[in-house]
Amino acid sequence: MKIAMLGSGFIARFYADSLIGQRRIDTLHAVYSRNVEKAKQFASDYKLPLYSDNMDEVVNHPEIDLVVISLPNDLHLAAVEACAKAGKHVLCTKPLGRTAAEAKQMLDMVEQTGVMGGYLEDLCYTPKFSKSLASVKGGSLGRILWAKSREAHPGPHSNWFWNKEQSGGGAIVDLGCHCIEITRNYIGKDIRPVSVMCWAATQVHPIDAEDNAIGMIKYANGAMAQFEVSWCFRGGMDLRDEVMGTEGTIWINNFLRTGFDMFTTGQGDGYVAEKAESKTGWLFPVGDEVNELGYNHMFTDMFEAIEQQRSPFETFYDGYIVNAIIDAAYASAKSGQWEDVQIEDWRGATGDDNAERFRSFDEEYYLIKEEILPHGDRKLILKNKNTGEVIVKDL
Repeated sequence: MKIAMLGSGFIARFYADSLIGQRRIDTLHAVYSRNVEKAKQFASDYKLPLYSDNMDEVVNHPEIDLVVISLPNDLHLAAVEACAKAGKHVLCTKPLGRTAAEAKQMLDMVEQTGVMGGYLEDLCYTPKFSKSLASVKGGSLGRILWAKSREAHPGPHSNWFWNKEQSGGGAIVDLGCHCIEITRNYIGKDIRPVSVMCWAATQVHPIDAEDNAIGMIKYANGAMAQFEVSWCFRGGMDLRDEVMGTEGTIWINNFLRTGFDMFTTGQGDGYVAEKAESKTGWLFPVGDEVNELGYNHMFTDMFEAIEQQRSPFETFYDGYIVNAIIDAAYASAKSGQWEDVQIEDWRGATGDDNAERFRSFDEEYYLIKEEILPHGDRKLILKNKNTGEVIVKDL
């Protein structure tokens, strides 16, 4: 397939580095930018034959098979509409929309025209996440009770991020979309998000949107998700995930401490890793950034989904659900109350899925805990299913 890139900025270059680095049969062929000089420079840097400041011209070019959207949030809807009208498969960067209403429009457009809508949520494709999710799905952690994701850094790189009208919000819409979808995967995409409680504040930057937020999401099966996001964290980019289940726990540090430590007085070109604040002292470079952040695996899944005529791992529907949860988070931050997640078209399981909430020891007792004491004795703490009595049994 021949690919058109809409956008020529920071994320477009990350995507292009991944697409070029893959060296597969799918090739980056054209670029659109609102600034024709930037389009020209991008085309020169990546050796593309076509560039333009006319989006329709690029999207409708007969050689283009697939379009990647790496534009500011307020331009996603128009770009998806152009792709749907042209009958071109479209992959859109996160968040899908500024609101759930925008995301739903985009979802409807691709489904009505029959093109594939892939949601470019790279952090759901990182090697660590993929391996941890396989363990969760394989039952290693039992029933998932709680999942937490944190993303924090010193703030975005482009001016439009700081404009609430263009971006749709602040740290919640920018970083929370990652955290929400990560925890949603761990708990299960089939489980309905029910309500959100969120605190948000503008603590450091002179902007209208929030630069810090913490939120909790209730799911229909009783599981809880938590997100922590900040544009005020100093020291690089902090990406951490935690998952707790009835049979185990996972803790992941994705980016801040990479296992690659370097000290420098500041000589050289200075780039260390995304959101690194300094080029001197002890630094933590990333060996293969586009791979560690999931871009390679993400695009491979998207292209194979088109070839195999299946849905990708992250779809426009996933993007819509994430936007619906974000809407509830903003409503909660304003009201100070739990706010319901409004979903027009829920496609997952119904009911609370809590039939197996407690683990049985036998027909008479639930197992509360099995414990080994310091002197080696083993004990069981059991609860009678009928009387409620809690007993201790020596093994």
